[in-house]
Amino acid sequence: MTGPELKQLRSDLSDVIERKLTAADMARLCGLPEKGGADTIRRWEVSGPSPSATKVLRVLAMASERYPILEKFDIFDRHDVREEDRPARRAAFRAQMRDEVLRRLG
Repeated sequence: MTGPELKQLRSDLSDVIERKLTAADMARLCGLPEKGGADTIRRWEVSGPSPSATKVLRVLAMASERYPILEKFDIFDRHDVREEDRPARRAAFRAQMRDEVLRRLG
């Protein structure tokens, strides 16, 4: 994930939860310490986040329709899920991811 991609993700997650996310909010989502976390996010928005933060952010990004559901989470395209049920299940999964973002924000 690049810095501009992180900046775009912050905007996309803000749209999803209908609340503007600050750098401090993004730090909380990444599990960064309260002191200095926002500064780290601002630096990452230029240079890109650490590999461990990128993993967390890619999972949380699934809350937005702009990002694909990662393969290891994609249980919707299996043969035992009826094709007509897949859109509703994907929507429910994205809603769960939005709830997780909100839960992490406190």
